[in-house]
Amino acid sequence: MEKMEKEEMYNRICEQLSSLICDEENLIANLANASSLLYKNLEKVNWAGFYLLSQQELVLGPFQGSIACTRIPIGKGVCGKSVERMQTIRVDDVHQFPTHIACDSASNSEIVIPIIKDHQCIGVLDIDSYVYSRFDEIDQHYLEKFVQILVQYAF
Repeated sequence: MEKMEKEEMYNRICEQLSSLICDEENLIANLANASSLLYKNLEKVNWAGFYLLSQQELVLGPFQGSIACTRIPIGKGVCGKSVERMQTIRVDDVHQFPTHIACDSASNSEIVIPIIKDHQCIGVLDIDSYVYSRFDEIDQHYLEKFVQILVQYAF
């Protein structure tokens, strides 16, 4: 997909997200629709969903894809490291990532975006792909924007 096409796709996704969640107050409903929106629109993705922080560990939230790990300690795996660092982490080959948690052996690359509100990490958006090196700077930019829309309306 060309850069322009990819940016247009992400802009449509962000517009759809805003429309879906701007008038809905239920967090679970909003995260469920958000994960479905990403899963159905992003190519070569085999998991898209959320983990929410609860008592110093991440707990599985709404998602689309195969069965997932229910709890992830802070600092473990890509999700736990993203919370610990409070920054997005893109991994081209999850099998080379120290402390990677293999919830789905079909996943080969991953991007995790922390959900930050009032300078506190409250969860993550996690997207996995069966393709190596699936996620680039464009994905990161627009998925961070996607999370900002969620924080604005859903949290």
